[in-house]
Amino acid sequence: MLIVQKYGGTSLMDTDRVRVAAQRAVDAVKAGDRIVVVVSAQGKTTDQMVNNAREITDSLSAREMDAYLASGEQMSASLMVMMLHSLGQKAVSLTGWQAGLLTDSVHGNARVKGLTNDRIRKELDEGNIVVVAGFQGINEAGDITTLGRGGSDTTAVALAALLGADLCRIYTDVDGVYDKDPRKFPDAVRFDRISYRDMLVLAQSGAQVLHDRSVELAMQYRVPVQVLSSFRPGPGTMVID
Repeated sequence: MLIVQKYGGTSLMDTDRVRVAAQRAVDAVKAGDRIVVVVSAQGKTTDQMVNNAREITDSLSAREMDAYLASGEQMSASLMVMMLHSLGQKAVSLTGWQAGLLTDSVHGNARVKGLTNDRIRKELDEGNIVVVAGFQGINEAGDITTLGRGGSDTTAVALAALLGADLCRIYTDVDGVYDKDPRKFPDAVRFDRISYRDMLVLAQSGAQVLHDRSVELAMQYRVPVQVLSSFRPGPGTMVID
């Protein structure tokens, strides 16, 4: 199977967590799957970068902020590949534009339009795990764009759709989709399965487990999405028709 795995900032907070994620990808390859990994910036990197920029000026250029903030995910992608290499696994990191992720030109909140090249497929055919920097793409003018809040979720689902992947696995700090926030409500109930439409309602109501744009893409392209914990085993929640 072709599987897209996505890891958020919490899942990549430190070297130990990067190692766990990398080992999971290696294990999937050993089981016979082809793997594309999408990564967010580590921890609170993006928040810190925004704060740094605001110390310079309150009149932030949207274009330059996109070019600046995209580097957080690029660092994660390269670090993940270094870890994969240390585990004896062939791997390559790609920025959003190297991967060919074409977007519109709305800086800071761009929408995905398609893929402009076959780089990911070629790297997979050479036996690599392909690690793609999430949250970013390139517009038709050749400028870096970012996809807004939850943009790495959107990257993962978009790539799964555009590559015809069998499954998109979103690894996060909760073990699935709940009817309410399990970190605040002990009686929260986890769904084994939830429809795209119901997941979209939850996302638009403020549930942070998946970004609403990623759910819209999954529904449009019928991408099966599995929400799983990065920290403990379990079946998670399938988001599907």
